Amino acid sequence: MTAAEIVGELKKLGTAKTKKMWLTHGAKEPCLGVKVEDLKKIKKRIKLDYALALELYDTGIADAMYLAGLIADDAKMTKKDLQKWIENATSEWVAEYTVPWVAAASPHGREMALKWIESKDEAIASGGWGTYGSLVATKEDTDLDLPEIRSLLQRVAKSIHQQPNRVKCAMNNFLIAVGAYIKPLSKVAIAAAEKIGPISVNLVGACKIPFAPDQIKKMEARGTLGKKRKSPKC
Repeated sequence: MTAAEIVGELKKLGTAKTKKMWLTHGAKEPCLGVKVEDLKKIKKRIKLDYALALELYDTGIADAMYLAGLIADDAKMTKKDLQKWIENATSEWVAEYTVPWVAAASPHGREMALKWIESKDEAIASGGWGTYGSLVATKEDTDLDLPEIRSLLQRVAKSIHQQPNRVKCAMNNFLIAVGAYIKPLSKVAIAAAEKIGPISVNLVGACKIPFAPDQIKKMEARGTLGKKRKSPKC
């Protein structure tokens, strides 16, 4: 299939109700309002297609950009591709989820994460923390730089309250990921989060920023602490 054919299919699948929800949660126009479950059906049909993913992302349509992340052949993504994607991620959920998922599964995840978290651009910095959080959730501890992650936890504890809204959210998610997926650092992450205390963030709708210690302890109660995910994508 071509990108144009897929966009045509997406236009038929979009609904006003879903579009309103996407826009409320940070999507930007153009947005068609396609349900994630419908995007996943298309992904199942296409599987992985590096070139098609790039074309879909370049449409600038929020739904198509999300689908591009699902079908991207992460192993083929170059640093140039990833940088272009994060810079052109107009929708919050594309910058904070789609791009980080692909970056983390690419050969350049850690490098791009460390580069992006230094950005003064809120969306890019958020994408950087999201990328490192996805690495933490999927890579074995032996493949991670635990001293570096400890240092990043300290950085979050010292600076999170001074960050823009979306970066606060991404830093908090990073804290949760470290505590939930790296068992040796779980107590360190909880201690950092408790030191931080409640985080004030202006979020849309009924969304609330989760308290990191509670989220980590829930995973501990379920017996899944330290259990890695097969893929960051969902």
